Amino acid sequence: MTQNTTLLARARQMRHEATPFEAVLWRHLSASQLAGFKFRRQHVIDRRIVDFLCPAKKLIVEVDGETHDPARDAARDRHLEADGYRTLRFSNAQVAGEMDAVLQVILDACMDTHDRWPSPHPNPSPQGEGL
Repeated sequence: MTQNTTLLARARQMRHEATPFEAVLWRHLSASQLAGFKFRRQHVIDRRIVDFLCPAKKLIVEVDGETHDPARDAARDRHLEADGYRTLRFSNAQVAGEMDAVLQVILDACMDTHDRWPSPHPNPSPQGEGL
């Protein structure tokens, strides 16, 4: 299945226009800083863009501002859950004022979730790449 190029372009744009709260959380999740867990930001899944994704755990992290619709978010979460994803949601206020607690919840979720695929990754880099 090919992904919608418009959606991919929108995700790319959103990476460059992150909210201040997404940016501060990304500083803690990027470069596998959280216990070695790899996260992606503004990642396309099906017809949706999620704020952060740990692909090895199928764990989604969303940072919700005041404009989020809880009913719509719940429906979206149920759809993603049907595909095996787990979603954690944090408010802007939590990210701004309780970063240690937010990171601990994310870390606990990563530690408590089985790996999506066996180690090592099923598609390792070709020999010598990435060194």
